[in-house]
Amino acid sequence: MSNLFTSSIGKKLIMSITGLFLVLFLLFHMCMNLVAIFSQEAYNMICAFLGANWYALAATVVLAAGAVIHIIYAFILTILNRRARGKQRYAVEATPKGVEWASQNMFVLGLIIVVGLVLHLWNFWYNMQFVELAYSHAEIEALGLEPTNGAALIAGLFSNPVYCIVYLVWLAALWFHLTHGFWSAFQTIGWDNQIWRPRVMCISNIVATIIFLGFAAVVVYFYAISLCPGGVCY
Repeated sequence: MSNLFTSSIGKKLIMSITGLFLVLFLLFHMCMNLVAIFSQEAYNMICAFLGANWYALAATVVLAAGAVIHIIYAFILTILNRRARGKQRYAVEATPKGVEWASQNMFVLGLIIVVGLVLHLWNFWYNMQFVELAYSHAEIEALGLEPTNGAALIAGLFSNPVYCIVYLVWLAALWFHLTHGFWSAFQTIGWDNQIWRPRVMCISNIVATIIFLGFAAVVVYFYAISLCPGGVCY
């Protein structure tokens, strides 16, 4: 059991399992956000359901733990890989044949994703679930806060073109990260042969693209309607 946490293979396995768990959450979160395009009332009902309830808080803790573990092990494995290569990494002048760009830049992509995640938590989680935890219902009403009005938060944020660009860059980094990370996780688990590897790589591209397009659609949609006050577009 100790080898799971100390060996390189064990660390990769933990990182792979937590990564796949986060992919499932991204798919759920993307589907939830898409609801806001079709019905802002329905989206706000979901936000109210997933507020400061015990099951939502438990899920938040599990999700946060998975994200933290994934990030920590990513840093550890990156440091170990750099130490293992030593000075040889400076002698590499070109990307090895068959190694995609994303796999060579996973650490940088990961940093962009972490920065975007912190920004996202500040813009949404802090103004929604945290508000419900930090204040009583009377205080929330007195302060004029609307933690369950997620649709208004989305509409307000993505009426700003700067935030739209920042989020789309973040989503692009996430796409590159997922196209490599998803199939790499299955490779670590053991699905790595001539038959399954190309299939899993294809599935990873499809999943990454669905997640990117789903989240990006929300950004683009709400920016577009911000240009159409009163239903008239200019």
